[in-house]
Amino acid sequence: MSAALDRLAGRCILFTGAAGGLGRPTVLAFLREGARVVAVDNDPAKLDALRAAADMAGLGARLVPTALDLSDLATLRTGLDNSSAETGGFDTVINNAAIYPSKPFEDYTIEEIQHVQRVNVDAGIVCVQAALSHMRAREFGRIVNVASVTLSGGWALLSPYVQSKGALLGLTRAWAREFGPYGVTVNAIAPGAFPTDAEAIHPDPESYQRYVLERQAVKRRGMPDDMANALLFLIAAESGFVTGQMLNVDGGWWMG
Repeated sequence: MSAALDRLAGRCILFTGAAGGLGRPTVLAFLREGARVVAVDNDPAKLDALRAAADMAGLGARLVPTALDLSDLATLRTGLDNSSAETGGFDTVINNAAIYPSKPFEDYTIEEIQHVQRVNVDAGIVCVQAALSHMRAREFGRIVNVASVTLSGGWALLSPYVQSKGALLGLTRAWAREFGPYGVTVNAIAPGAFPTDAEAIHPDPESYQRYVLERQAVKRRGMPDDMANALLFLIAAESGFVTGQMLNVDGGWWMG
């Protein structure tokens, strides 16, 4: 990661799932670049760790840790509206939070499928609705939906998760078309198989490690900085002619 250049000075970023394995390093990167970050997560302990990391780096003044349950959409909207009023509005939204249950399709109840959709997609819709009026007024905005390499079809037992990521990609394209006249770009980023807590669902970690590296063109595991740098590109003012796209950050796993 390069030294701070204040490329995001004056920006206010709404970031969901901000305290997780890929979220925390990215939040710190945004803070180093001068942004204010409203970091939304449902895990108070992880938010405390994020705050401690920001304070240790001398960046805590621009961090707004916000504990919210994304499955409670009404409370989420109220909390975001309050944060928007306190910060002056969001010019950037990163819909990163997701849940990823794993089991055979026939074993999911419709309620479980709807819960995945609510957290992974509907909460992102609420986030964009909370930010869009401010973006339109500024005639500037950046929205990034975090999709997934699983859209390539390489995984079984994750159908509600894959369904939700497909919905986010569709929304990326629809929003890009609709919001473009207001100076708002909308893109998706598809992380590959990064080593995060999500890998705990795999019963044989060593075999899974081999599986990942065999499929990647780049023969190393992804690092948090790989995600942070890609997101920094997509939310930068200089990327204003890039919209409606999905950027794969996966070491060359999926070249579609």
